[in-house]
Amino acid sequence: MAHRLNEEADKLDIPFQFDPIVSRLENLDVRSLCVKTGEAVAISSVLQLHSLLAVDHEMTQRYSPYLSKSPSTLQRVLQTNPCTLGEFLEKDVINACRASPDSASSSPISSAPPPKLTSFLYALCGLSPKLMVVTEQESNHNGFNLTDRITEALNFYAALFDCLESTVPRASIERQKIEKMLFGKEIKNIIACEGVDRTKRHEKLDKWIPRLELAGFGKVPLSYHVMLQARRLLQSSNYHGYKIKEEK
Repeated sequence: MAHRLNEEADKLDIPFQFDPIVSRLENLDVRSLCVKTGEAVAISSVLQLHSLLAVDHEMTQRYSPYLSKSPSTLQRVLQTNPCTLGEFLEKDVINACRASPDSASSSPISSAPPPKLTSFLYALCGLSPKLMVVTEQESNHNGFNLTDRITEALNFYAALFDCLESTVPRASIERQKIEKMLFGKEIKNIIACEGVDRTKRHEKLDKWIPRLELAGFGKVPLSYHVMLQARRLLQSSNYHGYKIKEEK
């Protein structure tokens, strides 16, 4: 990564310094990125954000027994704090529960941390990035029902294997590595794992948009120049049957 970025910086004659931070996403402290005042920040997230959904799932499972035992508390909080359920869960759960006259300060609900993904996106937005590019698998592999996950995975990965079949020879070592080390492990995780161990919780764009907007991000259209570059790149690859599609 450092080598490639340095090469690109040299081509563009841009002063460049590479400072690697090795960390799992759920343990990453955004403050450790050392962004300087006045710097233009760009964020590229490639197939990573969905891993934080497993952390949030584990947290939900941990605190859900207390919520289920006391539904009247949740109802009372929502009545006294007129906001959407999403806003309540993201912002007001700690203060609202403590404000209840008959809830103890030691209540497990009051000590529940905010969702990891939400707090992480808020922290990223706090860096005031000029641009954030998010790449995620466009599929729903985060369902509770095993049958639904199997069906979604079958459709999604069948399309990916069709892509490999049309572009890469079966005997290719690179293809064998991709099938075994990448796709194979993802399929196994989606189908055979549960709880915090099921990290491949892919979701579709319509689930990601409200999360990003709640954290303060906004959608921007692709420029004509970017679309032109993408089409040229596709044409230079010489693969038939593929096209660029811009949707919403």
